[in-house]
Amino acid sequence: MSQEMFSVVVFAAVIVVIISEKLHRAVAAAAGAVLLILTKVLSLESSVSYIDFNTIGVLVGMMLFIAVVKNSGIFEYIAVKSAKIAKGVPWKIMVFYIIITAVFSAFLDNVTTVLLIGPMTIAITRILKIDPVPFLITQIIASNIGGTATLIGDPPNIMIGSTAGLSFLDFLFNNGPVVVIILAASVLYFLILYKKQLVVDPQSAAAVLELDEQKTIKDRPLLIKSIVMIILVAVGFTIHDSLHLESSVIALTAASIMLIIGGQNAEEIIADVEWPTIVFFISLFIVVGGMAESGAIDRLAGFLMHLTQGNTLVTMLVILWASALLSAVLDNIPFVAALLPMIVSMGNSGMDVAPLWWAVSLGACLGGNGTLIGASANVVLSGISGRNGHPITFLHYLKVGFPLMIISIVISTAYMLVRYS
Repeated sequence: MSQEMFSVVVFAAVIVVIISEKLHRAVAAAAGAVLLILTKVLSLESSVSYIDFNTIGVLVGMMLFIAVVKNSGIFEYIAVKSAKIAKGVPWKIMVFYIIITAVFSAFLDNVTTVLLIGPMTIAITRILKIDPVPFLITQIIASNIGGTATLIGDPPNIMIGSTAGLSFLDFLFNNGPVVVIILAASVLYFLILYKKQLVVDPQSAAAVLELDEQKTIKDRPLLIKSIVMIILVAVGFTIHDSLHLESSVIALTAASIMLIIGGQNAEEIIADVEWPTIVFFISLFIVVGGMAESGAIDRLAGFLMHLTQGNTLVTMLVILWASALLSAVLDNIPFVAALLPMIVSMGNSGMDVAPLWWAVSLGACLGGNGTLIGASANVVLSGISGRNGHPITFLHYLKVGFPLMIISIVISTAYMLVRYS
């Protein structure tokens, strides 16, 4: 077997094992990476060269930053305060939580956001004596929509930004407008879908008003520091391109400052980082690097260009829809990791690939809303719901999420045709 074919087989095997869940995805990717080195497809030196350390730096930096910030109680405070502002009216609370989840997912991390907002949502709905499942499903979808808007909102965007040299503002200007439209359409969709379920008795609504949001604050000095640092981080990501700094430098600087001024146990904070995810990313970069080293990526890029006759518009739409449909059923990270070098190869062949980056971003991030396994936030929040006695079945979610995912991609298609044709 040629090295080119072997590298593709290894990548495919890693994907199959991840889907089967026979092994943890970090273990599957690490095994694939080691196999490529052992069989001399990659040398140790060349394997390291394929690791995108900017992506790894952003992930580690933001994970450390959030691990400190969340101990202040800021997320719980916002959840309770917004429920009181909504005066305990369920549909208003749902809309508030959708917006909060989308905004936090855009500027922090969608998995961490749902981890913090989800349990508070269950607590509020218990007081209201209504089913939390509609609220949690809307938050899953809002987290993936919000994460699409920015460079740091979703791992695929971090990878795209690092590969293409795109800044935080590039994502905000290109993806931001369509994300706002999709989020508005989603809110309307949910209000129509759940209208009959969002009804409570006046006594339950009044009970929400009796909640004391001040009690959710665990560490007031840390809360003040966190608010200041969140603002500075947002500014830092916005202007990092003008400062000629990589986004990873901003994330790691913010993490370092919070570790110093946060007053938290450093070992506990560092242990809170999702190290299996980091190992998964590092290993996956090496597995995809094997295909690049062997020439498989160039061959696949050439095939795609032949299929679309080198037409940028057609290629853009093919990538948008393929990314969305595949990301609904596969982990979007391996798919995006394989696709990005192909786009680089097409660009090296003289094709205008600028619109293709946004096609991958919109397709991969929004496609995650299609099924319950389409994105990490989906799995995490559905798990929280199930552990609290409110299971979200695959079919139940599919009936809500897949139609909305299709609507999102239709809106994205129209947007991209208008903007880039």
